[in-house]
Amino acid sequence: MKREEKNAIIDHLVEQIQTYKHFYITDIGGLNATDTSLLRRKCFEKEVKLMVVKNTLLKKALERINGEVYEPLYGVLKDSTSLMLSTTGNAPARLIKDFRSKDKTKPVLKAAFVEESIYIGDNQLEALVNLKSKNELLGDVIGLLQSPAKNVLSALLSGKNTLGGIVKTLSERT
Repeated sequence: MKREEKNAIIDHLVEQIQTYKHFYITDIGGLNATDTSLLRRKCFEKEVKLMVVKNTLLKKALERINGEVYEPLYGVLKDSTSLMLSTTGNAPARLIKDFRSKDKTKPVLKAAFVEESIYIGDNQLEALVNLKSKNELLGDVIGLLQSPAKNVLSALLSGKNTLGGIVKTLSERT
């Protein structure tokens, strides 16, 4: 591969990583053609971009963006490497967990960069699955903010008959 081709690939990787913000470094080596096709289809459905990359080119792309931040990831760039890119931090983790079944051990999570944090090792998969996305957190906050207002409204609505009866009784007395 010529230097120009490598630079074009590195530039493309830099652009993709900066666009998607969250990425998972995985190993899908050893999957047969049917499973690989199924994984790609599931990635498409979940809006996760799956790319098979060369370790050296990915390392150079990460160094171009901000080498110091991604330095802990360089140690996992061995053997077969695939990159899962997503705008939702936990989508690839959920996809990996759902894709694995009793007889499948792939894809294996090597590392992930999610919400400006680095997770290394397949043992981090459960923690990544349980991470809430930005939209989920916003929904939780809005629900918490609405809860007191809903309580006040329901108290006022449930007491309207009582309040009305008291006002009517007081008006009849005078």
